[in-house]
Amino acid sequence: MRKQIRFLGLLLLVSFAVTSSLFWAYEHGVNPGITSFGDVIWWWIVSSTTVGYGDIAPHTTQGRIAAAITFIVGIYLYTNFITLTANSVEQFVNKDRLGMAQIKAKNHLVICEYTAFADELLQVLDRYPELAQREVVIISDLVMVNPYPQYHFVRGVPISPAALQQANIQEAAYIFVFANARFQEPDLKTLHTVSRIQKLNKHATIFVEMHKPKSEFTEHLLGPIVVLDSKKLLESVLRHEALDLSAYFQRNDPPHKTSTPRKVLSEG
Repeated sequence: MRKQIRFLGLLLLVSFAVTSSLFWAYEHGVNPGITSFGDVIWWWIVSSTTVGYGDIAPHTTQGRIAAAITFIVGIYLYTNFITLTANSVEQFVNKDRLGMAQIKAKNHLVICEYTAFADELLQVLDRYPELAQREVVIISDLVMVNPYPQYHFVRGVPISPAALQQANIQEAAYIFVFANARFQEPDLKTLHTVSRIQKLNKHATIFVEMHKPKSEFTEHLLGPIVVLDSKKLLESVLRHEALDLSAYFQRNDPPHKTSTPRKVLSEG
């Protein structure tokens, strides 16, 4: 947007310098409406905005050419200025929905990549008091707008330091990194993302989804890391119709129900 504004500003200055100079050179002394350069400036403003009061009209062919250029450039300039202004206002008003706002949460939960498993996780957060009481931030470029208005959203790739800092990743308490199947080697991309996260946050517990949890690269993971097997995640959803995180968090079951221990997720 800044490049567009600079281009439009430069075009505006060039248009004013060229057309006003031409109009002054050919209309001064011929056109009774032009007695000073201030009259040319007034003519240029009225003409470039296509208001056209008609108090000053060109009398020469060269003056009409300058006027035509002013009309065309003016229409292009002001319509683009209006469009940019409208877009800026929309982005400012909807920056949370569009994932452009800086997150200020602390001790929060960050979800990297909005995948099917990420959505399954969001559905069960209220079952685990340790997670339910935290603010949630979703980092993803797989969706254009915030999929859940009650949560925070950062639109970007989780491996990007800028996106991670926008999510205030350094203050997060729990981080879930889900595999993005659109990559040929999703585990490598996921581990790379984890390495970026650990440069900014060394205290958070990081849950990492991997297609091959026994990968040779997992031994290089440092800090509190929990490896989640993609197949076991799917098994959890199919068997219980939800992700089961009871192996890692105390579950808040209704009083009339008795929870039974279930080992669904696998720690690498």
